[in-house]
Amino acid sequence: MITLEVCANSAASALAAQEGGAVRVELCDNLNEGGTTPSPGQILLARKLLHIKLYVLIRPRGGDFLYNNLEFEIMQADIRHCIEAGCDGIVIGILTPDGHVDKERCAQLVTMAKQWGLGVTFHRAFDMCADQYKALEDIIEIGCERILTSGGKTTAIEGAGVINHLVEKAAGRISIMPGCGVDEHNIADLVHFTGATEVHSSAKVHINSRMKYHNDSIIMGSFYGNEYSYAETSKERVAEMIRKANG
Repeated sequence: MITLEVCANSAASALAAQEGGAVRVELCDNLNEGGTTPSPGQILLARKLLHIKLYVLIRPRGGDFLYNNLEFEIMQADIRHCIEAGCDGIVIGILTPDGHVDKERCAQLVTMAKQWGLGVTFHRAFDMCADQYKALEDIIEIGCERILTSGGKTTAIEGAGVINHLVEKAAGRISIMPGCGVDEHNIADLVHFTGATEVHSSAKVHINSRMKYHNDSIIMGSFYGNEYSYAETSKERVAEMIRKANG
């Protein structure tokens, strides 16, 4: 059975993921920046609504994965909040300046989580490592249960060959979970080629705003976009991806 984890950008997306048949949600914010830690409110409401597993992304900002002391303290504080909120796990990744896994700091976060029964996924900071096979062994050593990866490429389809090798190298010691650019059109080929048993996708669609008045003379963010639409996970896409993966 191939299972699907959904990268949900809100409590509403998390609920759609559950309704579509996902086994786990990775709750985050700011998908356009690769994801950051969601608000306390999103975490609490997602936990209230979900009976499937809820993992929360612990990432204080976009950009690289080299964090200063203040950012590391923020990550620890966010993990404490996840513990108090009753989350099932966290999603982390910290690198050293030379592109290796920061084993010391990551191990501290893993220990924090495991003391309270939370699982830990290592996220796509893995794809920014200088040596992914060394990183694989480091992540196994510090006690993570899975690695989310696109095989060091922009999409998991592009990195499918590397993902297949990682699955073989892992040899059941840790789960290798392909993610990025995975949809209902390519998921079957991806799992067949890589040998992965769990896959990660946002399964999102764009929702048009119900606003009647539009001010078309303004851009609210740093980049051009449609201010009158937003992304949300589709339960129909989730269900279709699970069906295709297991077809």
